[in-house]
Amino acid sequence: MDLKILTTGGTIDKIYFDAKSEFQVGDPHIHEVLAEANVSFSYQVESLMRKDSLDMDEADRQLIVAHLLQEVCPRILITHGTDTMVETARALVPVKDKTIVLTGSMQPGKLRQSDAVFNIGYALAATQILPPGVYIAMNGRIFDPLITSKNVKANRFET
Repeated sequence: MDLKILTTGGTIDKIYFDAKSEFQVGDPHIHEVLAEANVSFSYQVESLMRKDSLDMDEADRQLIVAHLLQEVCPRILITHGTDTMVETARALVPVKDKTIVLTGSMQPGKLRQSDAVFNIGYALAATQILPPGVYIAMNGRIFDPLITSKNVKANRFET
């Protein structure tokens, strides 16, 4: 296996039901993206949780860390909600000898106009070429989680 993909939920997997913006985190959208892209490397997708990142806590982050410490694949992509992606990435820094890239989207992947497909493709490439470490791949850039924050007003990540 060339790549392990862990899904945790977040906007990328949200499904909206009505005009009042009621939603639930649905099945991982990455399956559809990879099938449509005709990806030619071997990968495995595993859903760790289906949570909005605002609902994630330290126990959730420690579950992800514990899972990564047991994972044998050295290249890991994690789909995650953007609101607390930086906090989770920082919690993963102690995991050594693996290339871990977190990505997500500002709009649900199921919407016609979404940044999800671009971010997933960019993160897949980053996971394959970056050296071991923990990274965030968003907005066409690679970020170091130790010096990164989400600018909610501008709807982007920044250093």
